[in-house]
Amino acid sequence: MTSSAESTTSRDAASTRATGSDRLPREHRNVIALLLVAAFVVILNETVMSVALPVLQRDLGVDPSVGQWLTTAFMLTMAVIIPTTGYLIQRIPTRVLFIIAMSLFSAGTLLAFLAPGFGILLLARVVQASGTAIMMPLLMTTVLTLVPPARRGQMMGNISIVISVAPALGPTVSGFILDHFGWRWIFGFVLPIALVSLALGAKWIRSVSETGHARLDLVSIPLAALGFGGLVYGLASIGESAEAEPFMPVWAFFTIGVVSLALFLLRQLQLQRAERALLDLRVFRSPIFSVSMAAMLLGTLTMFGVIILIPYYAQSVLGLDPLATGLITLPGGLLMGIASPFIGRIYDKRGPRTLILPGTILVSIALWMLTMVGLDTPIWYLIISNILMSVGLSATFTPVMTSGLGSLNRHLYSHGSAVLSTFQQVAAAAGTALFITVMSVGAASAAADGALVATDPEAILVGVRSAFLIGGILSVALIVAGLFVKKPADAPAGAVHAH
Repeated sequence: MTSSAESTTSRDAASTRATGSDRLPREHRNVIALLLVAAFVVILNETVMSVALPVLQRDLGVDPSVGQWLTTAFMLTMAVIIPTTGYLIQRIPTRVLFIIAMSLFSAGTLLAFLAPGFGILLLARVVQASGTAIMMPLLMTTVLTLVPPARRGQMMGNISIVISVAPALGPTVSGFILDHFGWRWIFGFVLPIALVSLALGAKWIRSVSETGHARLDLVSIPLAALGFGGLVYGLASIGESAEAEPFMPVWAFFTIGVVSLALFLLRQLQLQRAERALLDLRVFRSPIFSVSMAAMLLGTLTMFGVIILIPYYAQSVLGLDPLATGLITLPGGLLMGIASPFIGRIYDKRGPRTLILPGTILVSIALWMLTMVGLDTPIWYLIISNILMSVGLSATFTPVMTSGLGSLNRHLYSHGSAVLSTFQQVAAAAGTALFITVMSVGAASAAADGALVATDPEAILVGVRSAFLIGGILSVALIVAGLFVKKPADAPAGAVHAH
């Protein structure tokens, strides 16, 4: 059963599509705009730790492989919670779900601001992530529900600003705050913005999608947590083992992850027959959706690995201060924000292939440039490589998301959004862990002969180059995946049906 507000909104959306009008009602535009602002604020927090990590390591006395969990745990928590959002969006009205998400994020931000040590700060990041995890699937499902197919590329361009620009600007914002106020104020400045967004959302947002009485499968949740968590924690433990023996063998984490993930997938296949799946895997019946998710995974993994590693390299090898380090990513982030809406319009007119091939090639060029950094690499070199990567990802993410989600049947939108966001967060957590792991192992290997220690700039440089080499190889795979992404022939009429 749905509320009258939901039914009215759904009829409005259907009327808009039926008449072929590209203009959204003002109420719908306000809902999307507020969701975009709130999502930008919460996603920004995924990368604010990248510049702060060296500072936190000194202040809190933790090693790099431990400190990176402030970012990895955030994204891993999102990867565990996001599979439930398909259920949550179907079960809880939009306004209520928004209030829950922003309340969790605000509470975590306050706890982080007051945290007395690393343990509480890590807990605060997990609470923040619990709210952030709901926001992106809620935003994408709302856009797919309200926006006609002819304008989806342009609107997905706006979402690309949130997904790409917010993380890219995170290092700049945190660098400025660290240089002038200290790490606590990374959270102190975000808190009032989060609270204002919460208040405005509680007042303005109305439900825009139908809700029912879907039941939550309690078996799927721990399987998802163990599956995604085991894989990413196993990857991060490789880096920890370069400095200290982990409490369990690394292979054990991977085994737990693979087995749990396999059981989770089998459980979903069983439950979707009765329309009870936590994450409906019928979205993968669309070849366009499947290849789009592969491209999104590769692009996100590479982006977050670079975002976490460039600031670490700039401070630990080049000796830059936090503000100068953060400014490296600013031009790329701004250009990405400027380009994304135009890229959306190009998609609406010409489709994805015009954008994806040059976009993925730019990403690859940037990664191979970064494999050649040294002890005295000029800042302009890092800025140019970051600009190339940012513009390339902007030209990649918008067509990938729009094509993939647009190929689905309407009633699978919430599950498609949940799958997309799950892939993004698992890839982001894995990218962070992978790049830091390769860097840590490479630095430890360079110091093995006794001439260096793992924290010397020369040793860190060896590890950084190794990590960027992995990124370069992944970028080639991204180019190949992008070649297979195409525009749905007649969305939504040509969308993939579940039955």
